[in-house]
Amino acid sequence: MAVATQSLEELCINSIRFLAIDAVQKANSGHPGLPMGAAPMAFVLWDRFMRFNPKNPKWFNRDRFVLSAGHGCMLLYSLLHLTGFDSVPLDEIKQFRQWGSKTPGHPENHVTEGIEVTTGPLGQGIANAVGLALAEAHLAATFNKPDCQLVDHYTYVIMGDGCNMEGISGEACSLAGHWGLGKLIAFYDDNHISIDGHTDISFTEDVSKRFEAYGWHVQHVADGNTDLEGIAAAIQKAKEVTDKPSLIKVTTIIGYGSPNKADTHDVHGAALGKDEVQATREHLGWNYPEFEIPEDALNHFRKAIDKGATAEQEWNQILDQYKSKYPEEAATFERMLSGKLPEGWADALPKYTPETKADATRNQSGVTLNAIASVLPELIGGSADLAPSNKTLLKGLGDFQKGQYQNRNVRFGVREHGMGAICNGIARHGSGLIPYGATFLVFTDYMRNSIRLSALAETGVIWVMTHDSIALGEDGPTHQPVEHITSLRAIPQLIVIRPADGNETSGAYKVAVEKAKAAHPMSTLLAFSRQNLPNLEGSSIDIVAKGAYILSDNSDGTPDIILIGTGGETYQCVEAAVKLREEGKKVRVVSMPSWELFEEQDAAYKESVFPKAVKKRLAVEAGISLGWSRYVTDEGATISVDTFGASAPGEVVLEKFGFTVDNIIAQAKALLG
Repeated sequence: MAVATQSLEELCINSIRFLAIDAVQKANSGHPGLPMGAAPMAFVLWDRFMRFNPKNPKWFNRDRFVLSAGHGCMLLYSLLHLTGFDSVPLDEIKQFRQWGSKTPGHPENHVTEGIEVTTGPLGQGIANAVGLALAEAHLAATFNKPDCQLVDHYTYVIMGDGCNMEGISGEACSLAGHWGLGKLIAFYDDNHISIDGHTDISFTEDVSKRFEAYGWHVQHVADGNTDLEGIAAAIQKAKEVTDKPSLIKVTTIIGYGSPNKADTHDVHGAALGKDEVQATREHLGWNYPEFEIPEDALNHFRKAIDKGATAEQEWNQILDQYKSKYPEEAATFERMLSGKLPEGWADALPKYTPETKADATRNQSGVTLNAIASVLPELIGGSADLAPSNKTLLKGLGDFQKGQYQNRNVRFGVREHGMGAICNGIARHGSGLIPYGATFLVFTDYMRNSIRLSALAETGVIWVMTHDSIALGEDGPTHQPVEHITSLRAIPQLIVIRPADGNETSGAYKVAVEKAKAAHPMSTLLAFSRQNLPNLEGSSIDIVAKGAYILSDNSDGTPDIILIGTGGETYQCVEAAVKLREEGKKVRVVSMPSWELFEEQDAAYKESVFPKAVKKRLAVEAGISLGWSRYVTDEGATISVDTFGASAPGEVVLEKFGFTVDNIIAQAKALLG
C-alpha cells in the first residue's frame, strides 16, 4: 500500500534508498539490500552527529566514517552525493561499477574523495577503523593541551554479519576493547542475511555478549527501520561512554521497502529487477523517476556544506590559538599533516663499513628503527607478539595502552591479520603517521589480505618481517619461508626489499619512509635475516633505491658471468667471485635487494647492471626459483629452494640446500663450461 505523505526525514532516507536502487538497477550489478535497510541509521548519523566538510574532504578534525560492509557501497556514494561532495556528482552515481567511474563496486579511498579506507573484504573495515581510532587517541594524547583540544574526533563504522563472521574483526575489536578506544562507535547492521541465505544456517552466536567480553559498551536498537529517535539516543549514549568503544546493534530488514524481496538473500547481491523496483516505489510512495531527488530532501542534505565550513572554521581558530601558545608542537603537527619529513632526518640512519662486526639484519633493523624514531615522531608500531625476535621495540618510548596513548610501542599480541589492518587504518588517518607492523616472514600468510590492501589502497605502511629464509634453522618447515618473498613480489604496488647487510638495511628504511610519505604512498615490506651477515665492501644506503647495483666487478664491463645475490646469500656470491677471479674468470656480483625498485629504473641503468650481451647469470636466493627468469636467461641458472625446508641448525640447512660458496663456484663453472 502506497504511503500518502512522507516527512522530511522519510524523504531523505528514501532518497538514499532509491539512489542505491536505481544505480544498482542501471548497472545490473551490486548490493541494494544493505543501503535500503541501513539508510535510517546512516541518515541519523550523518545528519545529526557527524562533523565533516563536503568541500574539504581531508579536513583534519573531521569524524571518520567507515563502511565495513563495503558491498553496500551505494549507501556511502549516495551520502557523499547528497551531502555535496564534489567527487560524487549525479553522473557518477549513474556510472556505478562502470569503467573509470568514481563509484566502483566497493568503496576505494584512492579513487573517490570522501572514502576513508578501501573496504570490500569483510572485516577489514572495522579493523581499519580501530587503526583510525588509535591514531586519533595517540595524536590527542601527544598534542592536546588542557586549554586547547586540537585533536578531537570520532570514528564511526557500519558493519554487517559478514564482518562479524570474519576472524579479523575479532582480532581488531579485542584490541580496541583492551585499549579502551572510547571514540570508536560501530553500528552492527543486524539483518540476519548473507549470500547463502538466513544467517541461522551458520551464525547463531550472541554478538552483543561477544563484544561485551571484548570490553565494549553495547546497546541494541530493536527497530532500525523506523526508530530514528532510538538510533539517535544510542549514538548520544555511546558518545558519553569515554573509556570503551561502543557497539550499537541495530536490527534492520535487508531490502526494506521491497514487497517481495525484503528479508531474503535475493536482495543482498543482485539488482531488484525492473518490476520489483516499480513495486518498491509504489510500496514506499516514491513518486519520482529514477535518479531524481526531491528538492526538499536535497536542500536538507546540502545544509552539511555550511555546517561543515563552520566546523572547520571553528577548528582553524583553535589551531591558530594552539600555534600561538605552543609553537614548537604546532610546527611538528603541521609538518606531519603536510606529509613532509624533517629536514636531514636520513642523517640518523646508521652507517657501516666492512670492518663493522657481522650481525643479523634483524638486529640492524632494530638499531635503525630506534635511530629514526628519535627524529621521526610520526613513527609508531609494533609486533604481533614477537618484539624480542623482530627487534622492533622502540626503547624509552613506552607502550601504547589504555590511558597511555602518547606512547609509540603498539603491542598487537598474536593477531597478525588484525595488526595489518590496524596499521592500514593508522596510515589512512591522514595525519602523517607512519605505522610499522612486524612478525616472522612466514606469517605473512596470516595477514596477506591486509598487506595486499595496503598496496592497492596506496597506504604507506612499513612491514617488518624477520627470519626470512630456511637459515632460521631448528624451528623447521612450518617457520621457514620458501615461497613467501616471491608471492609478495607478485602483489602490485608493494615494494619488497631483502637487505644484504647493515647499509642496505638503513637504505631499505630510507626507501620505506620516503615511499610512505609520497604523494601516492606505497607500502614497503622489509625481510631481515636471523643469521649474522658481514658488512659488504661497496654497499651503501642510497644505492638501495636503485633496487639492484654492481657490488663488485673485475671485468671491463662485459663479465663472463654475473652472480646475483639477495639478502643473506649476497655475501656468499662475493666470496665465490673472489675465488673465481683467482682462476682468471671475469665475474660481476650484483646485489639485488628489490625487484620492484630495480624496475623503476630507466632502460640505460638496467642495461648497465645486466648487459643483454651477458647471458651467463646465476641468481642465488634461499627461496623458490619462480620469477627469476625475468633476470636469468636460458643460459643461466638459480640456486634456490623449490621444496619445503627442514629442521636443523641454520648453517646445516643452508649447506644441505646448496647455499655454500663451494656450490656457487661449482654452479658458475658449470655455466661457463
